[in-house]
Amino acid sequence: MSLNFEDRFSINSKRMKKSVIRELLKLTAKPEIISFAGGLPSPDSFPIKEVKEIVNEVLDNEGKIALQYSSTEGDAVLRKELIKHAHKNGMDIKQENLLVTTSSQQGLDLVAKIFINPGDPIIVELPSYVGGLGAFNAYGAEMIGVPLDEEGKSAILLRQELKVLNESGNKPKFIYIVPDFQNPAGMTMSLKRRHEILDIAHEFDLIILEDSPYRELRFEGEPVPTIYSLDKDGRVIILGTFSKIFAPGFRVGWVIAPPEIITKLIVAKQSTDLCPPTFSQRIIGRFMEKGYLDMNIEKIKIMYHRKRDIMLDAFEKYMPEGVTWTKPEGGLFLFVRVHEHLGIDTDEMFYKAVDKNVAYVIGSAFHCDDSGHDAMRINFSYATEDQIVEGVKRLATVIREHAK
Repeated sequence: MSLNFEDRFSINSKRMKKSVIRELLKLTAKPEIISFAGGLPSPDSFPIKEVKEIVNEVLDNEGKIALQYSSTEGDAVLRKELIKHAHKNGMDIKQENLLVTTSSQQGLDLVAKIFINPGDPIIVELPSYVGGLGAFNAYGAEMIGVPLDEEGKSAILLRQELKVLNESGNKPKFIYIVPDFQNPAGMTMSLKRRHEILDIAHEFDLIILEDSPYRELRFEGEPVPTIYSLDKDGRVIILGTFSKIFAPGFRVGWVIAPPEIITKLIVAKQSTDLCPPTFSQRIIGRFMEKGYLDMNIEKIKIMYHRKRDIMLDAFEKYMPEGVTWTKPEGGLFLFVRVHEHLGIDTDEMFYKAVDKNVAYVIGSAFHCDDSGHDAMRINFSYATEDQIVEGVKRLATVIREHAK
């Protein structure tokens, strides 16, 4: 007789859901499919030659250190370089403000772990990053979505939601924001809106969780300061990652926060993995030290700028009436909406698209309230330039065929 494990799993484990994107990617693994689904960097962006050089140097000169355990806080060389990197972004931080993580997704999980009790409300964007929604859901958060407008998370609607919650004595634990080239919407929050959100957070005494994996990938327009750098109260936590600006295979990210929060995150991390991988951290630290990271970011920006322009041109040329899309100044994504009169549910249309050998991510995956069935996220960084044009043609055909 086989055991019934279901009634033995924890409440937290029962809340956990499979990543919608990872599950969809299984369906798009066929080589003939042009995939706009994953948030994958272009393989041509990986600095293979420089990594080989650094790996050999680290093994030759620092092998006994790089192959050993390191502190939970992270490798000393990488931490030093990350502090310099933060200073270039206007963030005056010290060692006690920094924790190296195994990707920024671990940062999301750790923040959720130390702040969220089952039933706690948190404020997210509508739409919002699916990995953040998954992390918060796993700890039992009640997610309240605030829609975006042309400047970012709506300050008016945010204040309205917070007043209602405040009157009911149900104070949110934090406000979650992806302000730069938002995933999935591709838009960037204006400076004015960042100040407004900070003012609201001060008014209601709330923490802001700023998720910033894409801000270095700006190839058009002027950069906007991080919310962390604008904060005067010490109420902002910011997450970063090397996955989009270096290589996702290293799985290294970081958290910058007030020292009291970093201390609690370190304790939470010790029960997860004790410390992040020393070898990959030391390689990235030496990579940054030689100036290679800045050079790689510039190369990526040129590459993605061209790919974005090719995709936007293809959308203008091939998409039918009733389809609209964002025009990001950087990052990896467009967000596409099909107007109501077309009568399209993009969840249902996904399988038709796969039959036509093109794939996207369904919009509902990014909405905590199960809306977004009229939307899809499109990635422009991974496919080749020729694939982008052909993939947009295929997607336009699917939309025409699936419309009422």
